[in-house]
Amino acid sequence: MRSISLILAITLTGTAYAQQGPVKTDAYHYKIEKAITASKGAVVSAHPLASQAGLLMLRQGGNAVDAAIATQLALAVVYPAAGNLGGGGFLVAHLKNGKNIAIDYREKAPAAASRDMYLDQNGHANTALSQDGHLACGIPGTVAGLFASLPYAKLTIQQLIAPAILLAEKGYAITEREASSLNKRRDEFKKLNTQENAFVKAPLWKAGDTLIQKDLAATLKRIRDNGRAGFYEGETARLITAEMQRGHGLITTADLKAYEAKERTAVTFPYKAYQVVTMPLPSSGGIALQQMMGMVEPYPLNAWGFHSVAAIQLMIEVERRAYADRAKYLGDPDFVKVPVKELTAASYLKGRMADYDPKKAGISKYVPAGSIYESTETTHLSVMDGEGNAVSVTTTLNGSYGSKVVVGGAGFFLNNEMDDFSVKPGVPNMYGLVGAEANAVAPGKRMLSSMTPTIVLRKGKPYLVTGTPGGATIITSVFQTLINVLEFNLSARQAVDAPKFHHQWLPDEVVVEEDFDQTPLDHLQRMGYKIERGTTIGRVELIKINEKGMLEAVGDKRGDDSAAGY
Repeated sequence: MRSISLILAITLTGTAYAQQGPVKTDAYHYKIEKAITASKGAVVSAHPLASQAGLLMLRQGGNAVDAAIATQLALAVVYPAAGNLGGGGFLVAHLKNGKNIAIDYREKAPAAASRDMYLDQNGHANTALSQDGHLACGIPGTVAGLFASLPYAKLTIQQLIAPAILLAEKGYAITEREASSLNKRRDEFKKLNTQENAFVKAPLWKAGDTLIQKDLAATLKRIRDNGRAGFYEGETARLITAEMQRGHGLITTADLKAYEAKERTAVTFPYKAYQVVTMPLPSSGGIALQQMMGMVEPYPLNAWGFHSVAAIQLMIEVERRAYADRAKYLGDPDFVKVPVKELTAASYLKGRMADYDPKKAGISKYVPAGSIYESTETTHLSVMDGEGNAVSVTTTLNGSYGSKVVVGGAGFFLNNEMDDFSVKPGVPNMYGLVGAEANAVAPGKRMLSSMTPTIVLRKGKPYLVTGTPGGATIITSVFQTLINVLEFNLSARQAVDAPKFHHQWLPDEVVVEEDFDQTPLDHLQRMGYKIERGTTIGRVELIKINEKGMLEAVGDKRGDDSAAGY
């Protein structure tokens, strides 16, 4: 294998570069760092090269927003299963001036989409159409989100995008996990694409192979040179719509040009001595997290202890109730009236727990959504800088490699986010989540999401920055990570790597990871819970301020996640 050291710093200019000196990132011999401690800045993401790209921006004088933008762009190259230009996401930030921001760049349904577009002539849902291929694609929001974030950054888009261009054009060595992932999807890539692309290789991919993406590099250069219009107009837009026409998709040039990211008001709520800052609708995560934290707050979790039967059982029951409300009430607030204030009121949450029995399992069919008198493949990154800025970003293609469709000549995967709508009320999506009319398909509507980028403040300053991929399990993974730190006093590393459990109302079962201790599970089964051992739950990226004021950054053990800092 050739050995080429990518000196990413040579693409940047300015006094900060002269002060710091060159920073080398070798795209062929890099190391995964699961945990680091730093004083001036830290980045943690799904891939070491992306974390290094973000760190480079901090070392060049950029802030946490700069690092978040550069990390997202690098993930679009080195983590094609979920990092993306063809998907969407959410950014939550707490700035050094005390301002909280929330930027929504969730994908939208094309103008030609319709409520029953995935139903056959007998009214049955055809989820294959909402999950694979061109008809599954929503209008991408990621690039618009990056430019909506840019006013809060210090550096230029030309500086921020340079590492991604270099990685796409010159290539990087893939890991064993990445090789296996690409090989697993090979047949789908061949079946669902209209043109050859960089992701299918003969013979099969193996660890250490170099992935070069010339078409993607050209797309990134158009963004560098033409800004937002370099994606939503001109040659890239032409390539996207040509791909749609070849595969009978719905996205048009008008859809692309009309897309806008939207700045929203962050969800903020107290939890004991802390303030939680998280994402509002169309993320269901922020509301569900506020509900779950509010429901557990009156109980002595700390005294019960980490993974005690009492603590697990309580947390299962609040997850059940929050997901029941999610299914009934939540959707895009630009299209439906969602009773957020009522769903998160202390009196309502107390009422939701009125039928909680600490001695036996609840039953989902007897625990419906509350009454209100008013109408998995994703990726996360966390950043803190030395100035007091904290950024939490979750982006997604939805399923692994999204729709599996690569835009011919542009080199990036498109999402399959249309499956996150309720294609038919009561019909589960690919993650088993059910929804109602509030999340039905409509032209220009954003589909409901579980992404939950979150920041916890202590005495008004950033204390935790976290989030995770994982589809339906995102909300419960973030919830448990916060409780692990705030109640059970686990270290950052322990909180991230601890085995997780998940309940989402329907199906009425508790999914646990393979390494979960059997002893409490035996007790829960005797109480009436159905337990299913499953695959990994989430891939949390966490940064914590420790007692000495240092940044502790942790990448989840469940993937190639890696932390970087200085």
